[in-house]
Amino acid sequence: MNGNIILLILIIIGLIGRSPIITTAACILLVFNLLSLQRFFPTIERRGLELGLLFLTMGVLVPFASGKITYKDISSVVLTLPGIMALAGGAIAAFMNGRGLEMLKLEPQIIVGLVIGSIFGIIFLRGIPVGPLMAAGLTALLLKAFQFIFGKFL
Repeated sequence: MNGNIILLILIIIGLIGRSPIITTAACILLVFNLLSLQRFFPTIERRGLELGLLFLTMGVLVPFASGKITYKDISSVVLTLPGIMALAGGAIAAFMNGRGLEMLKLEPQIIVGLVIGSIFGIIFLRGIPVGPLMAAGLTALLLKAFQFIFGKFL
């Protein structure tokens, strides 16, 4: 029952914050709870991120599939400053995701803070959740910076 109350709170927060993603996700999970379909939670937890990333990646790749991005567009990307910065950004993001995966393996309890922080960012900062790996990677970076500046972890 405690989970249902939390989901209801998330639905209300999502509605107030005009975040259809949080609202819809919490509603679907609440329906699963009310219909006693909790047996699917481990699969959703294990594969939900993969499916979300799959659809996100498909959405990003549609311009390639539809022909809106041509070979000329691809070749010119390395010849412009924004293109070079995009290549660097992609490489840095992949690196940070790797650090995030390491952090989640070493400290799985940190997911609670990542989820609450993501909800805060979605609702109050109009952000878009792209996954716990990047959030964990940024957390790892912040912890390393804190350690560098103050010489210790909390």
